[in-house]
Amino acid sequence: MSTAPGAPALGLRANLGQFGLLVGVNALVGGMLGQERTVLPLLAERVFGLDAFTSALTFIVAFGLVKAGTNLAAGALADRFGRRPVLVAGWLVAIPVPFLLIWAPSWGWVILANALLGMSQGLAWSMTVVMKIDLAGPTRRGLAMGLNEAAGYGALALTALATGFIAEREGLRPEPFFLGIAFVGLGLGLSALFVRETHGHALHEAGDDRDRPRAGWIFLETSFRERALSSATQAGVANNLNDAVAWGLFPLLFAREGLSIGAIGALAAIYPAVWGTGQLLTGALSDRLGRKRLIAAGLWIQAGGFALIAATEGFGPWAVGSLLLGAGTAMVYPTLLAVIGDVANPSWRASALGVYRSWRDAGFAIGALIAGILADLLGLKAAIGIVAALTFASGVAVVVRMYETRPR
Repeated sequence: MSTAPGAPALGLRANLGQFGLLVGVNALVGGMLGQERTVLPLLAERVFGLDAFTSALTFIVAFGLVKAGTNLAAGALADRFGRRPVLVAGWLVAIPVPFLLIWAPSWGWVILANALLGMSQGLAWSMTVVMKIDLAGPTRRGLAMGLNEAAGYGALALTALATGFIAEREGLRPEPFFLGIAFVGLGLGLSALFVRETHGHALHEAGDDRDRPRAGWIFLETSFRERALSSATQAGVANNLNDAVAWGLFPLLFAREGLSIGAIGALAAIYPAVWGTGQLLTGALSDRLGRKRLIAAGLWIQAGGFALIAATEGFGPWAVGSLLLGAGTAMVYPTLLAVIGDVANPSWRASALGVYRSWRDAGFAIGALIAGILADLLGLKAAIGIVAALTFASGVAVVVRMYETRPR
């Protein structure tokens, strides 16, 4: 993309160094989340003695609610004060998390750790998304989001796998959480010392159209009124509702069926590994084929993965179900972010992304509550089957309401 003399250059090639650095930073953000994926549900049951599923999943409720609120604030703060200070603040908030998980004397301390983790993720992950969209410009937005989310969820998968093997050999605490201490140190150092501000790129892309509407208008447009934005928002809620179920219920289901912690860790890693690596393809594919078809098809493939896990037993079928769940999520996740970037004006894009990510991450809390209540009332597999039906319905809503947003 051509630029005026002295203006920030847009595009992946022109910003390759900073873009690559932000990819690495987001891998560390994802690793912070991955340290919990295998171990924490087992910690709830085996160390703290939480028998009810609803109680065991309270850590996901706390994470989702705080992350949702933080996302909403992060977008507005980034538009007003810049991206880099918000990113650094996210890493500062993350510092106590691994130590709280290591030393927690009661479950309440684990919930506090996850509230801080939700705040950290809402600030740091939001900024890696916004900053990459700022740098990439309009023509490679899907590819940029694919690379960002692939890094985050690829690292999440590797960390979930690693912590599963560490926990099987060394125990559920403290060794699995040593990885988190390393991640937060590296992430804070890179963000504070080497990441540069990208707000100027967004202002340059906006050109003369820089009037920023009121926050209430942005919230209503993104949540309810604008067809593509609101369709993406409801699909995002469904997607993270699914992630909450995979995070909270799958390890408990697999453990009750007799799998070892190492095998549970492997299954916990398949879903985000396919999700992460698949986005390297699907993000760029949405730039060529469009957004709507990938989103609807991805939600339906997710529903199929849930249905298979609910209907079968054993490592093999569950591995296939996890693979389907990861493939469907890879189709949906970066594409939804690209839709927001397509429709929202650059002058208020970070705020719109904040609203979208707020609703999407509220799906963690909604999913944990729904899944916990259903599992307590009907059993684990029935709860997973009902979630499959809800996910299929979300795909139908995308087909009916969303229009194609890919720039031509």
